Amino acid sequence: MIVLLSVLAYLFVVVASMCLVAAVAILGQGGLYRLRANLRSYLWATRKQIAILLAVLLISALGRGGLQVISEVYGWHATGTIFAIEGTFVAWVQGTLLSPIATVYFSWIYIYAYVFLLVFPFLVYGALSTPRTLKRLIVAYALNYAVGLVIYTMVFAHGPRNVDVVTSLLFTYNPGFQELAAQVNENANVFPSLHTSLSMTVATFAYLTRDEYPVWTVLSAWIAASVMLATMYLGIHWLIDVLGGIVLALGCVSASRRIVAPDPGARAKR
Repeated sequence: MIVLLSVLAYLFVVVASMCLVAAVAILGQGGLYRLRANLRSYLWATRKQIAILLAVLLISALGRGGLQVISEVYGWHATGTIFAIEGTFVAWVQGTLLSPIATVYFSWIYIYAYVFLLVFPFLVYGALSTPRTLKRLIVAYALNYAVGLVIYTMVFAHGPRNVDVVTSLLFTYNPGFQELAAQVNENANVFPSLHTSLSMTVATFAYLTRDEYPVWTVLSAWIAASVMLATMYLGIHWLIDVLGGIVLALGCVSASRRIVAPDPGARAKR
């Protein structure tokens, strides 16, 4: 427990520092002023979406273990099928890029940059003139987790590191994160890759708001692409998991834009 709390504290400090630097660089003084001015009203405006997201996360946290058992007994055991389709592609990725620098980089991306990528959009879209995009983002997050949980229950599959296809590299330089990973995921929850789907979700929203935040569009695309590659380099996901995550993300973004209708006559401005 002490190790877990220490890891969480360090993660919080790193991500908070990244958000602060990015907010100053991307939002600027004017954007930070708008973010502060919008804070209370946007929290109220997005209360329903936040409640739904929290409910989905709670269900996931409480039911993940039980649903894993159901998946193992009744789900489709897909590890062999996945390996038969794509073969040693992930091993090729790891072998091609393998180096101490790459391992440090992709481990940092998978943990720190990924959390930053999910958190920072709340600041970016909190500074827009309407809460529409923020509502859509939260709904898309909730859909990713909800649909992902359903698919995890239906598909029982292990990642390449769990079947000795590649070397497990995630904890090489961050052994403390092994305890954190055990708290938030199951070894057989690999298809689709939620790291990929959530990263792609953020990158897609960034593209949709590229006129307002061009720098954020480029930054989010870089991090999202690095996260997808990191999941394979570190031996956590198959290529099929990554492709499934991309499809899930695009579907969730599209659905969120339908669920949260545009504000009549409103146009998001930086």
